Amino acid sequence: MAQDNGNRHVPAHVAIVMDGNGRWARKRLMPRLAGHRQGMEALKRCIQACVARGVQVLTVFAFSSENWNRPADEVSGLMDLLLKAMNKEVPQLHAEGIQLHFPGERQALSDNVRAGLAQAEELTSQNKRLILNVCFNYGGRWDIVQAASQLAAQGEAITESSLHAHMALRHVPDPDLLIRTG
Repeated sequence: MAQDNGNRHVPAHVAIVMDGNGRWARKRLMPRLAGHRQGMEALKRCIQACVARGVQVLTVFAFSSENWNRPADEVSGLMDLLLKAMNKEVPQLHAEGIQLHFPGERQALSDNVRAGLAQAEELTSQNKRLILNVCFNYGGRWDIVQAASQLAAQGEAITESSLHAHMALRHVPDPDLLIRTG
């Protein structure tokens, strides 16, 4: 639900599907990875704008489970970009009071990436200024299946309420605004 900040209404939860980085780079005759790096810079500006405007939750869909079908060198480059960003940006995000979550399936990720995600979440777990969900190796169908599987394994009925309680984004309200870049 949007908050009333004076004369303007600010969405409490903004979600962004990050799309079009490769096309941006191709249009400029640059490698696709340059587009992904530019997308990271745009995300940094977006985070600052959300903090400045009082948005409570920002969710970005950064790497979908379908992205594994991209060329191996691009996937490897994206993983390297993620690791570099975590090393460089997480301390600054923590200092700014931003709480990080990385919803998504982690088994397919390298040990280094899994450890980095867990460390970033732990370090920022008490921060309250903005919740930043970076959905990485996330897919909506995956989320439904993993939530339903947990319920089935526990012998619980699958209802709308119980399913929601096991979803990867259960810690935040549904988005008020969804943006697809590109």
